[in-house]
Amino acid sequence: MAVKMRLSRHGRKRFAYYHIVVANSRAPRDGRYIERIGTYNPNTNPATIDLEFDKALDWLEKGAQPTDTVRAILSYKGVLYKKHLLGGVKKGSFNEEEAERRFEAWKVAKESRIEAKKESLLKDADKERRKKLEAEAKVNEERAAALAARKVAEAKEAAAQAAAAVEASAEEVAPAEEVAPEAPEAGETPAEGAES
Repeated sequence: MAVKMRLSRHGRKRFAYYHIVVANSRAPRDGRYIERIGTYNPNTNPATIDLEFDKALDWLEKGAQPTDTVRAILSYKGVLYKKHLLGGVKKGSFNEEEAERRFEAWKVAKESRIEAKKESLLKDADKERRKKLEAEAKVNEERAAALAARKVAEAKEAAAQAAAAVEASAEEVAPAEEVAPEAPEAGETPAEGAES
């Protein structure tokens, strides 16, 4: 029986997550498996991987063949490197303490790279959020300026209409005064004013 380490799909449409399982190579993808050794969620950034390290290492040593994706996951988590170091111990290249020291050094470096990636993602998200806020503030200022200009224009138009209304009422009053006959001045007779 050929044993494979592979992914078993779960989750809803367009939002899949996977169980990392050890199964018979002839079993269906989401069907029967021998043992579940972890989960993989590619929907987060960086992807979330929960792996039972010792079980995965044990199955690798027993001869289980990982698929390409599971091989990448095992490499990311350091299972393949640990297997490589244990092979060096078996050959006598170095002792177990040296293998553990090398693996811990690799693990610390890997965790620091992961943390750096998370921080850079947070910084990028923060920059993007600030850009959007600045753009929104600029749009709001432009709208406020346009609104103020519109109010000034409306005030000028209202003042012009009020001035036109005052002129129109003044013109209506002025013709009525012109129509009235001129009163003769004292000491003048109407006939004298007509001759001159």
